Parts: sequence; structure tokens; C-alpha cells
Amino acid sequence: MSEDNKASTKIKETKKPKKSSPKKAPVKKESLKKADSTDDFLSNFNWHQYQEGIDELDQKQITEFEKLVEKNFVDTSDENIIEGEVIHLTEKDVIIDINAKSEGVISKNEFRYNPDLKIGDKVEVIVDIREDKSGQLVLSHRKARVIKAWDRVNSAHDSGEIVQGFVKCRTKGGMIVDVFGIEAFLPGSQIDVKPIRDYDQYTNKNMDFKVVKINHEFKNVVVSHKALIEADIEEQKKGIISQLEKGQVLEGNVKNMTSYGVFIDLGGVDGLIHITDLSWNRINHPSEILELDQTIKVVILDFDDDKSKIQLGLKQLTDHPWDKLGDDVKEGSNVNGKVVVIADYGAFIEIDEGIEGLVHVSEMSWSTHLRSAQDFVNVGDEIEAVVLSLDRESRKMSLGMKQMTQDPWTDITKKFPIGSKHTGSVRNYTNFGVFIELEEGIDGLVYISDLSWTKKIKHPSEFLSIDDKIDVVILDLDVDGRKLSLGHKQTKPNPWDVHEKDFAVNSIHKAKISEIVDKGAIVVFNDDISAFCPTRHLEKEDGTKLTKDDEAQFKIIEFSKEFKRVVVSHTGVFSDLDSETVKKKKVKDKSKDEDEN
Repeated sequence: MSEDNKASTKIKETKKPKKSSPKKAPVKKESLKKADSTDDFLSNFNWHQYQEGIDELDQKQITEFEKLVEKNFVDTSDENIIEGEVIHLTEKDVIIDINAKSEGVISKNEFRYNPDLKIGDKVEVIVDIREDKSGQLVLSHRKARVIKAWDRVNSAHDSGEIVQGFVKCRTKGGMIVDVFGIEAFLPGSQIDVKPIRDYDQYTNKNMDFKVVKINHEFKNVVVSHKALIEADIEEQKKGIISQLEKGQVLEGNVKNMTSYGVFIDLGGVDGLIHITDLSWNRINHPSEILELDQTIKVVILDFDDDKSKIQLGLKQLTDHPWDKLGDDVKEGSNVNGKVVVIADYGAFIEIDEGIEGLVHVSEMSWSTHLRSAQDFVNVGDEIEAVVLSLDRESRKMSLGMKQMTQDPWTDITKKFPIGSKHTGSVRNYTNFGVFIELEEGIDGLVYISDLSWTKKIKHPSEFLSIDDKIDVVILDLDVDGRKLSLGHKQTKPNPWDVHEKDFAVNSIHKAKISEIVDKGAIVVFNDDISAFCPTRHLEKEDGTKLTKDDEAQFKIIEFSKEFKRVVVSHTGVFSDLDSETVKKKKVKDKSKDEDEN
């Protein structure tokens, strides 16, 4: 009731005429009772309903209503996953009730992974299209699965949770794994701690994985099975390492092979057997005696301070072949063996299984001209040799092949007496001469000055080539020092003796200029004799000078057999001043100068 009504009521009440009555007290009591009733009505009147038109709800009713709304209202905003119920199945579609104003439709293709789908099944969906052109609510189960899967994948990555996935197929560099409906990549290096040789053995299998990397931008997920194995191995490794001791024999599996050795898995800890510790015999590759995944026994040879690098041995589990070497093998005895390795400095000969001796290249031939060992032997050759030295303690043996033949220097004085003439082969040069091999093991040196009587040779290569055949004379022999001194020019007469008379001073000869030099020209008479013509003696009668390739008459003005020098003059041929005249004039001029003084 409004304030105006209240006021009106009060006015009406006050304006009522009072009736005269002999009994005043009862009238007063009834009036007071009516006034109390009016106050109660006003105080209990629903002013909210009068003003708003509805009853005011208390907090309890509001709370109950909110719960009811939350239970029955479906939020169809994008990317909100809703649980729906399958209410009908057609050939192409699945009808889903999500408690909205209409049912939603999903293509049956999205449930190919679940061929047993039936009415009443609960499925997670997302609103794809709120209302298509026909007014139908379109839902997506596949998108809901992807969103849900990404949430689970992210959670697994953050928490380190182990997830299960299905290996679908191989791909470049690894495998494709289905994890919660998402295709994840499993690198080949993350499948196992051991190298994988057959990837197909893992396809179409369920395996446990750890999510190791997520690329949110490109929606890529990388998983690892190796990480789970490593975690287990690390625990095993700690237990194994704590018990390792040198000399301990353990069992392990061949994990990997390289050209330098084999890696052995000792049950979580890897050790290396170097190729030299695989067998007492010499081998080229570990695959000659071992196979991958083979179980073998090994002995611990050594390890570093933190035991992260463990050196293992296989051959040490058997006796050393040198311990079985018979007493018949001693210095001076002959042995037979097979060439197993060739080096620049020699060849290793295996005389028994695991027992080798070295034939140095200097012990392969009596020749002092050292060559490569490959010039004498090949790998696999069977040879006979003499034991030169034997050290059983250090297990070393030195062999010799040349000792199987007679030393050619034994009767050197008979074969090559001084003054005898022989033919040899050019073996190598030096700056001072050339080495000539007369026979295997016999080399001699021809000094550069003994190569030619007339030619001035700066290096032997100007005169000879390697492997050339050349005649030599034995000039000197040192049996103790095993040295031969040879000469080539001595095989021919000394042309200076022959031509001394032919090229006498003042004799005239026809020759050709072969070269012009700084102070004159070189004039060639024949293969043995060439002369020098000073510049002033090149002048012709007409005043011009001779040039290269000019042929003319030359007068010998000097011939020195001792210094092997010839000086000529073209000018002297037509000039009155011969060598004697020049000398007399010089004497006369000198005397005149003395008289004047």
C-alpha cells in the first residue's frame, strides 16, 4: 500500500463523527485494535512485487536456479568441447544430442576409427557450424579429438608423463607415431640406445614414448622411446660402474663396429675393444671375427677416473702365442712366413699364428740404394728369412731376407778390379754425382767431374736420365767401406790429348757461333771442342760483328789443355796482328814507356 493510501486512510479515520455513548472506555479499545491491524498489513506488504511486477527471490532460490542452468545449458562457442549422445545413425551421418535447441550432425567418416559406434554412446564434439544453409547444427568429432589430444600432449610434455602411441609407418629419418590421434615424429636416433638396422620391426606396434619437443607454430610433435630406455639404463649404469674393477671378466653384446674397434654393451655401460685387442692375429676389420648383437666375454683392461671410458680386451682371455714359441726359433735360424702388412720401412711376416717379425727394407736387398718394401714383396707372399734378433720378453723379432743369398761384396775384388770396364744403370742423382748400379747390391758413384772430358755439367740430370745404361770404369775400391768410385769419361780417350795438335795456336779453323754471351761468343768446332771468342775479336773486315749462327774462320789464339780452355779470334784471321805480333808490340810499348820515364 502506498503512502497516499496510508494518509487517506488515516484522514478517513480521523474525520469519522464520534457517537455519543455513555460508555467511553469500550469505544477507545476497539479503535486501538484497528490501528494495530493496519500497521501489520503495511509492514508485511510486498512492495517489490507491487513495484516490479514479480516476487522477489531469495538467495537460496537463485543458487538453485544457477545450478539448474549450468547443468542444462550448452555453451556452443568455438573450441569448447561438448559431450553429446548418439541418438541416431544413418548411412552417412551420426545425429548427436548436445542439449541444444536442435540436434547436431557429424559425418560418419569421423568415426572410422570406431566401427562399433552405437546409439547411446557418449562422444566429445565441437560446434563446427552453428547453422548451415539448411539451418542444421553441424558438429565435429575429429576437431574435438585434436583439441583434446593437443591438451593431453602439452600436459604430457610439461609433466614428463609417459604416453602410449601406435607406430604407423616409416618415413625419412624415422617413424610416424599416432599419439592421441596426432601424428608425431619419432627420429631413428630416438628409437633405441642401440643403432637400428631394421626399422620395419617396429611398425604396427604400440609403444611407450616421452614427448620431448613441441612446435606450436607448425603443430609438430617429436617423441622418444630412447629417453625411457636411457632413464632405466642410467640406474643400471650406476650399479654396474660401482662394481667395475681392472681384470674383471664381464659378458656383453656387440653394439657397434668401427674401423678402429668394437663397442660392447655391458648392460647399460658401453666399453671399447680396440682392434689391436680383439685378436693376437693381425686383422683388418672387427667383422672378420665378430658379428653385431653377438654375446661375448671381455676383460676390463682400464678405465678413466669417472669410469666413463672403459677399455676392454678380448684376446687377453687367451694365452699369448709368444708364450708357445718353440726353442727351435732363435737368432740365425731360418723361418718361413707370410707377408701380412707392408709399410714404407719394411714388411711384417707372420711365422706362426699371432707371431710376427719385421723385415726392414734395408734387410731385403744387398743394394745400398734403398727402395720401398713393395718393390720386393706383396701382401700374402710366402717368403723365407733369417732371424737376425729375437727378444722374447718384449716379443719382438727382426728378420732378414737378403741373408738368404751371398753378399755380393764377398768377392768384389775379383768381379770388379780397378781399371775394369763395366755397364751399369743410373739409379739416382746427387748434386755432386750419380749412383750407378752394376748389379744387385753393388752400387758405385760417378762424380760430376768424371762424366765428360769437355762439357761443363752443373747437374747430372743434364747428362743422364734415371735407368739409363752407361759404361763406366772402376777408378777406386773400398771393400771395408763398401764403396766404389767410377768414371764415365775414362771410357773414352781424352779429347784434349787428341786435339792438342789439331788446334795448335795460330791454326785457323772454320766454326759456327752457337751463343752470344756478355763478353763475347761461344764457338763450336765439334762435339768435344768449343771455344770462347772475345767481343773485340768478333769484328769482320767490313767493320760489322759476327752474330749467332754465323759461320766463319777463326784463329786459335790460346789452347790450354790443363784448364780445358780455347780462345779464338775472327779478327785475327785477316789482321796482321797475330798473337806473336801482339806480344812483341806489348813488349816494345812497355820498353818505350820505360825509356821515356
